[in-house]
Amino acid sequence: MGSAKDQIESTSRIEPARLEEAPEAIADVVAELSAASAVLGSALHPTTAANLAALVRIMNTYYSNLIEGHDTRPRDIERALAGNFDQDEERRNLQLEAAAHVRVQTEIDHMAAEDTLPEPTSTEFIRWVHREFYRDAPEEMLRITGIETEFLMVPGEWRTRPEHDVAVGRHIPPSSDRVEDFMQYFEVRYRLADMGRAARIMAIAAAHHRLNYIHPFPDGNGRVSRLVSHAMALKSGIGAHGLWSVSRGLARGLESRGDYKKLMDHADMPRQGALDGRGNLSQRALTEFTLWFLKVCLEQVTFMSGLFDLNNLGHRLDMYTKRSDNLKPEAARLLHEALIRGQFERGEAARITGLPERTARRVLNDVVSDGLLASASPKAPVSLRFPAASLESLFPRLYPET
Repeated sequence: MGSAKDQIESTSRIEPARLEEAPEAIADVVAELSAASAVLGSALHPTTAANLAALVRIMNTYYSNLIEGHDTRPRDIERALAGNFDQDEERRNLQLEAAAHVRVQTEIDHMAAEDTLPEPTSTEFIRWVHREFYRDAPEEMLRITGIETEFLMVPGEWRTRPEHDVAVGRHIPPSSDRVEDFMQYFEVRYRLADMGRAARIMAIAAAHHRLNYIHPFPDGNGRVSRLVSHAMALKSGIGAHGLWSVSRGLARGLESRGDYKKLMDHADMPRQGALDGRGNLSQRALTEFTLWFLKVCLEQVTFMSGLFDLNNLGHRLDMYTKRSDNLKPEAARLLHEALIRGQFERGEAARITGLPERTARRVLNDVVSDGLLASASPKAPVSLRFPAASLESLFPRLYPET
């Protein structure tokens, strides 16, 4: 037998990497998740769904930041995307992180829509995610300061030097000089092309934990792992075109907000005797983490299905119009038209509202000013948008304050 040091530095340290057989409870959740994600957004016009996916990216970013202990509000993220950054350096850096998250997820969503998304668990893709996330980061965001070390992180580069070695709570990740080998092993064990549909879905949970367990980068591992999980969901057929977010579920948990940290720590557990699998880590703990993770995903798909249901969303658009001091009652007809058709020409406003041309144009302009309708250019067709100011009314309980 090798020494304890050899065992810790062996790539098989992350075994069991996957659940080779699905317990009945997990198989049931996989089936429900697969069915529910297929229904999510299916009644929406593709243009409306695409604009809702843009809203989900902001939500995903908000909750991913919240997991890191950063409360970057939706309006702050929206301002950052418009290039309007806070003067305070700390808040500005948080906005930069948020804008980077939205930018990277947007690219992932576009690749999935065009069927060009590569293997999400490949070393090349994971390094791309990290590199793109930190592409525009100022030097202070890349500076890593330890007890006795300080260095600048290189975006997209693994931990490679002794000063990169870290402890994550009670967990000691592999040494920096072993990260490359661990990530090559990770790529082989989680290659989705080698799996069936159910195995792919279960692998999302296991890969999420094991990627954090390896801790391949000096910083940013949590954010990268959540973006990789998002990409894996899309590649596995449960991403519903970006209309739900795993980060919201991880941040909120099933019973409490402490679930995620507790279950991640639990999945670090070494094998507990001869009946606990054959790997270095506990198979029972991985099974429990996988079941929890997939239940979180199912809860989020179910929640978003209710929010994005055509009738429910139409009703909330009506209520938003009635409560607004800026919008005429006929504005609701314009919003319904965009909801159903995806977009319409500005010249159709009179027909849709039943108002005289000039009055209809004013009503349309009011809705555009409110941010609920927008277009690529002043004369292009308008479609639904979902500005941060409308979220509390249109999507209750989406964020903690609502």
